[in-house]
Amino acid sequence: MDYDFSFFLVVATLVTGVVWGAYSLLLKIRHQPYESVKEPLMVEYARSFFPVVLIVLVLRSFLAEPFRIPSGSMMPTLLIGDFILVNKFNYGVRLPVLNTKIIEIAEPKRGDIVVFRFPRQPTVDYIKRVIGVPGDRIAYFDKKLFINGQPATQVSLGVYQGVGQGENMSGAEILEENLDSVKHSILISHGVPTVEDVFVVPEGQYFVMGDNRDNSNDSRYWGFVPEANLVGQAFFIWMNWDLQHYGIDFKRLGTVLN
Repeated sequence: MDYDFSFFLVVATLVTGVVWGAYSLLLKIRHQPYESVKEPLMVEYARSFFPVVLIVLVLRSFLAEPFRIPSGSMMPTLLIGDFILVNKFNYGVRLPVLNTKIIEIAEPKRGDIVVFRFPRQPTVDYIKRVIGVPGDRIAYFDKKLFINGQPATQVSLGVYQGVGQGENMSGAEILEENLDSVKHSILISHGVPTVEDVFVVPEGQYFVMGDNRDNSNDSRYWGFVPEANLVGQAFFIWMNWDLQHYGIDFKRLGTVLN
């Protein structure tokens, strides 16, 4: 069990609900109208906070959860300082804290940007792009991607000019890659060594890579993402705030992710 923010939301919801409910039940047993007595301070706080924490818990656990991008591994799609929303519904409904799936809905597809619990340290969330689904044979050679023997189409878009904390990536080549009709940009740093190998994706697991191909700690290095580790699909940038550079980049607000 992970003692993360979801855990404390669940605890807060239970505590405030129990305190408020127990006090209401006590008054009912005593046949005292609620309006006729002065609430104890603890009960007043519980009554005030219970609906708030319950709504936050439901929204965050079953619909959408906000995340902040802390690294450049998904550049140029996601920049350091992007604040994104993650759809918690697409890949099935899971119980908070326990992360047990209770309703099947859909599975990740190639090209999806997913947030997941890092298999080697489940308390840490990672974000990458799904490259291989169960049964796929993924090959990566000469900085080119092959899926089940077919090369992923790459079209050069020229030289990348980094911004903010990503300025160090200026000079890399930016390409448009096509994964099952999902077109997205990637960065290639020529001259930087990378892992070259063939990977066969097991059942119930996924092969993921960062769009910043030569600056991403992904499945090439530590293996596959189990289905149970999925958190949701990133779909929207609602804020960008690069504290070390120019503050808010208003042009990125409202960007829908591909």
